Amino acid sequence: MSIVNIEKSFFKGEVNIPPSKSVAHRAILCSFLAGGGNVSPIIDSNDMKAMNQVINAIKNGSNVLDCIESGNTSKFIIPVAAALGKNVTITGSGRLPERPIDEYLRILPKHGVKCISQGGLPLTIEGKLEPGKYEVAGNISSQYITGLLLALPILDGDSEIVLTTELQSKPYVDMTIKVMSDFGVDIKETENGYFIKGNQVYQKRDYTVEGDWSQAAFFLVAGAINGDVTLKGLKMDSTQGDKEIVNILKRFGADININENSIHVKKSDLKGIEINASDIPDTVPSIAVASAFANGTTIISGAERLRYKESDRIESVVSNLKRFGVDVTEKQDGMIIIGDKGINGASLEGYNDHRILMAFSVMASCAEGTTSITDAQSINKTYPNFFEDYNFLGGIANVISDM
Repeated sequence: MSIVNIEKSFFKGEVNIPPSKSVAHRAILCSFLAGGGNVSPIIDSNDMKAMNQVINAIKNGSNVLDCIESGNTSKFIIPVAAALGKNVTITGSGRLPERPIDEYLRILPKHGVKCISQGGLPLTIEGKLEPGKYEVAGNISSQYITGLLLALPILDGDSEIVLTTELQSKPYVDMTIKVMSDFGVDIKETENGYFIKGNQVYQKRDYTVEGDWSQAAFFLVAGAINGDVTLKGLKMDSTQGDKEIVNILKRFGADININENSIHVKKSDLKGIEINASDIPDTVPSIAVASAFANGTTIISGAERLRYKESDRIESVVSNLKRFGVDVTEKQDGMIIIGDKGINGASLEGYNDHRILMAFSVMASCAEGTTSITDAQSINKTYPNFFEDYNFLGGIANVISDM
């Protein structure tokens, strides 16, 4: 356990954004199913360790796949392991065992896989996944769709995914299809879902992972509220949904300039806006921080799934905003924030949630006095070098470990 103490500062300079966790997870699984090829660069985070760990466990014949705290890893590996006919138990730690896997518990037994679970992880699967028609709710988690898309092409027969509700977070599914296409696997989008031809073969190749727009959001907000920042290493034509943070900050009134290989943002006068975050839930903590410095009211909606992340992110964000003295009202699917007030240093909770910690570390740079945030070690989940980059840009963050 550790805390970070943050002083008021100003961000200025250039920083290279780390490779995308979401793209890397998909590419590593595709490479595994292809039987070889190098995927790089890979950040040394706990989420990446989780994916590599479960793949190595499958290769070594282990019957236990430990996903640590990685939701992507667990949701992706369950149908992939079933498609390979592995009889395994999928486990996890932290809040991961509490996160729902109801769609798999409903769907997989209809397609040849026995599921033994008390409602979450650990989950034991037995049998081999069979091709066919998969009816899946699209408004729960796009991770279910991605997991099935990765698994179904290797089955001995064609399959169809039929969405029974509107698909939320579609950009994440689009990202999956793009990465699979890069590995030679074809997915056809239909009027109400996806058609997946069977007996496809993932092609071996070396794969370069693009920069992470989800992580870029923190420093883009940092520049907009308190800095003059240039970010490098990002693809401007990326399929990552969180690239939308650029358009959202522009709607706030942020001064943003996009060049071929970089994006520049500087401190701006922001105004409140309305945002439906159903396709970009991971950006909500960052957006909420920007909202606190925007003149007027910001309404964030469509983010109910955030209640099932590493923390209940709606509750976590609202609680920390209130500790800073921000006028915020919690809603079931988001929040209403009235911003444009000065803030003083406060004692905040990190909730062992990397995105909460990073977002409020950015916000703390604007506070008069010292702000302390618990669970500083949570950045190791996705962005272990976050505070190094934070301080490199002029931030003042001192991580203190009690270990």
